Amino acid sequence: MSASREELDRIAALTVAHYSQRAEDFWQGTREHDVTQNVAALLRHLRGPGPFSILDLGCGPGRDLETFAGLGHECIGLEGSAPFAAMARAHSGCTVWEQNLLAMDLPASRFDGVFANAVLFHVPSAELPRVLGELHATLRADGVLFSSNPRGEGQEGWNGGRYGVYHDLAAWRARLDAAGFVELEHYYRPEGLPRERQPWLASVWRRT
Repeated sequence: MSASREELDRIAALTVAHYSQRAEDFWQGTREHDVTQNVAALLRHLRGPGPFSILDLGCGPGRDLETFAGLGHECIGLEGSAPFAAMARAHSGCTVWEQNLLAMDLPASRFDGVFANAVLFHVPSAELPRVLGELHATLRADGVLFSSNPRGEGQEGWNGGRYGVYHDLAAWRARLDAAGFVELEHYYRPEGLPRERQPWLASVWRRT
């Protein structure tokens, strides 16, 4: 799909509002989720001794920011929801930039890694090349992008008040290849379940 600036602003505003209105419930419902597999997937591909500079894209209430900071890394969050951003600062002690995914202003060559856990599926397909290009540009040479998205067969549109695109592996690979990334690994989550009970596709990519 293609969309006007006005429609993109509407998509961003309504999706952010969906989360803002449920901020405390979301925190309580996700704070104990085990994403150590995803954290490890990003960190094992970063080159050098560390500590590393990491952007937590769509950081929500700050669970993963707190994890990365606790491991000694320099972490910055990016979050479109003001209630989430405030919670993330309080929970992690990290800097959090209030920006939505469709209107980011990122510094060039700033980060060793970008952690995009359950967030990039909110980007409309027509905007994804631009957004991936911005993430490519904010990574340092050989920087690493981690992403995890609910998988599907290309469905796109509104789902429970949130806009989403549900990529399969082949489509996601094509998008990342076109944006200048090379695949390092991918896997499905949760671990240890049959594929039909693994709704999440996680993947790790290096900036080329």
